[in-house]
Amino acid sequence: MKFNKVCVLGLGYIGLPTACEFATHGVQVLGVDINPAVISTLKNGGLHIHEPGLRALVQTAVKTKNLVVAEKPEPADAFIIAVPTPFLETKHGDFKGKDFKLADMAAVEAATTSILPVIRRGNLVVLESTSPPRTSLELVAPILERSGLKAGVDFHLVYSPERVLPGQILKELVENARVIGGVTQASAKAGKALYSIFVKGDIFMTDATTAEMVKLMENTYRDVNIAIANEFTRLADRFGVDIWEAINLANRHPRVKILNPGPGVGGHCISVDPWFLVQGAPDLARLIHQSRQVNDEQPHFVLELVRKSLGKLKGKTIAALGLSYKPNVDDLRESPAIEVVRLLQRTGARVKVFEPFKPDAVLDGVSLFPDLKSTLKDVDAILLLVAHDQLCSLTPKRIAALTDCRVLIDTVNGWKGSTWTKAGFNLFKLGSNS
Repeated sequence: MKFNKVCVLGLGYIGLPTACEFATHGVQVLGVDINPAVISTLKNGGLHIHEPGLRALVQTAVKTKNLVVAEKPEPADAFIIAVPTPFLETKHGDFKGKDFKLADMAAVEAATTSILPVIRRGNLVVLESTSPPRTSLELVAPILERSGLKAGVDFHLVYSPERVLPGQILKELVENARVIGGVTQASAKAGKALYSIFVKGDIFMTDATTAEMVKLMENTYRDVNIAIANEFTRLADRFGVDIWEAINLANRHPRVKILNPGPGVGGHCISVDPWFLVQGAPDLARLIHQSRQVNDEQPHFVLELVRKSLGKLKGKTIAALGLSYKPNVDDLRESPAIEVVRLLQRTGARVKVFEPFKPDAVLDGVSLFPDLKSTLKDVDAILLLVAHDQLCSLTPKRIAALTDCRVLIDTVNGWKGSTWTKAGFNLFKLGSNS
């Protein structure tokens, strides 16, 4: 197939970089987002998300006039759906007698429906949004077939998941291997032709449901491995062991690689995707379900560490450093750091938050401060929640110059060694039985 025009629905962390890659490779791209603020920001030369190198790429795409943004799709050769798939909370016993989080497919349904007026025979439709198995066949295809065209016969339908890491999206979009799952072999070949425009990594073709499961398996694998690290942390606390030393020693084994524990698991992928497998087969996904529960409970373990460090929390003021779900990015989606802050607030503590990558973030009921100086003023404890380089590189001298507080609580092993205790600080660390 020849792709002269591509329509990308959803201009977030994946959709916008993808649209720009096509545009800078000579394809006419219409970027669509239902959020008027996003469209307005992009039209005025701004950027609504932070990703290294993205601003320059967007500017190049716009300058060539290959990227145009709008609130509604138009006829194109290919349509790429890259909208969010968050989860819905369920109460205990609402789903086969267990606590579950179910996939919220409303955005996928809406985006797919919006294509109906403009889809034409011979088009290619790609779903990139992370989805439960069989979404392409049982949700997307039936909606598109309301047009009178049949998936895999009159138009091509593909599932191709993004597999990139925030902070390295532009590099990995191009260099990572790509999985193309078609509802037919011909659809898979059409999808491969599309992504071959800019992808340098290997492109593998399979069926749509396999591609959907591959994406979920990748993130579930990570979630399960983080869960065992977090559980080891709780055991270390019980037995009086420093978990960081124990992990370092255990990883000396040539076939062992225990991941780092922390305040929990966040982001739009690892903390969400495993639930899609649990939802699809709750009788089989027992280990996956348990791992999700372990990781979702980790912020409560952090709360107990703060209690050990400060005693009664009501009336105390705590400086929380870092709010994103992982180091050195501005992505706050499903961040366990936010959950820790809210748990502390429920105890009656006042929490002052500093997020260096998103100092202007607005969260209901959360007090964000623009810099370290204002954050650390008049606090009873300093809580390190995210291992941002600029936070981990803080020194006792720097902290002492900003505050009289000498109680430090480190949940990510960012402050190492005896330097802090020698400087007169009380350092409490997650998993070290402080």
